[in-house]
Amino acid sequence: MLIERSGLNETALAGKTVLLTGGGGGIGYETARALTWLGANVIIAEIDVTRGKAAEREIQSELGCARAAFYPLDLSDEAQIDSLLRHAKERYGCVDVIFNNATITPLGAVVDVPASEWDNSYAVNLRAPLLLAQKLLADMKAKDLGTIVFVSSSGAAPYMGAYEVFKTAQVELSNTLAGELENTGINVFTIGPGLVKTGTATQGIEKVAALMGMSTEDFYQLNEAHMLTPEEAGVGFALAVVYATKYNGQEVSSTQVLHESGVMGDENHQKTGAAVQDGDTAKRLIDEAVDTFNEQYGGWLTRNLFERQWVLRDFKKYVGCSAEQFRTTLQDIRGLAQSGAFEEIVPFKGDFERLERYYHHQFELLQSFEKDPERLKVNSAAILGWAKTVQEIQEQL
Repeated sequence: MLIERSGLNETALAGKTVLLTGGGGGIGYETARALTWLGANVIIAEIDVTRGKAAEREIQSELGCARAAFYPLDLSDEAQIDSLLRHAKERYGCVDVIFNNATITPLGAVVDVPASEWDNSYAVNLRAPLLLAQKLLADMKAKDLGTIVFVSSSGAAPYMGAYEVFKTAQVELSNTLAGELENTGINVFTIGPGLVKTGTATQGIEKVAALMGMSTEDFYQLNEAHMLTPEEAGVGFALAVVYATKYNGQEVSSTQVLHESGVMGDENHQKTGAAVQDGDTAKRLIDEAVDTFNEQYGGWLTRNLFERQWVLRDFKKYVGCSAEQFRTTLQDIRGLAQSGAFEEIVPFKGDFERLERYYHHQFELLQSFEKDPERLKVNSAAILGWAKTVQEIQEQL
């Protein structure tokens, strides 16, 4: 199992009870499998009875334990949620981790998706995670211990509004709860699985790609470098639970967690030789850009709650991923540069383009709010310097 490469033992989550929604197949199944290996009691909450029973049977058989248990659940029915929580309390005493993995994906143009499908998407993709938090937070607060995980998506995208609107709202709900629960023992964060070729994802991509005038093959080829297997994504989900304190208040990705836990790393990259204008220059520029961004990111985290959230949301809007995810990407790029694998850095050129665009956005904002002429001059020069460094990296690639 991939989880064994984490260096953790099979008691890392011993005694913890995880309520995992949508655990019957795909990423959810792999998450349940990894969580069970880590010692947790896993409630596989799943609407599809056949898949749910099969997941329970397969995990119990493979791992030789009864800690993974299926429970049928339609998240759009609050009475069923209440029934599950009563069952969990009777059998396990408490729920330590809520993992909101279940989703439905109505697709199509905003004007074409019936309001009834928007309503159902709201019920499953936002209302249910809200209800679970409301119904379980009292017990978590009493113990001053717990973890709530939301599975986020990339944000607004054409023909995916009836899905993305509510997944994006989960991010805001997570950020709100994290703020309200600061200085407690309850951790709240969101995690994105990345692009994973599951059956459900493939069906959705086929529809969206057709609406965008692309073939499914073209879509996957464009994103090939960023794809994970279901097991990789699920192991990333499970490890994020282990390291919940570290990721509290953040929006992370399975890829990030896999890299930071050592399951995936630079050892997976092949050193294929230089593919830049000047290796030494490229390495120097990359070091400079990474150091600058790390300093900026550290400064953002020290701001007050509202400023911090605004800055991080603004960054994601312009760069397309969370600042934490981008920081990890830059660290990976620096590792490749240090090992001389410059050819593998070339696919990241687009990341530097987006970072340069963000710096120019910062420059424009500065012109609007900085009233002190001297500070404006100094800070403008600094931002333009950052943008120039990133531009020069692109010229090297």
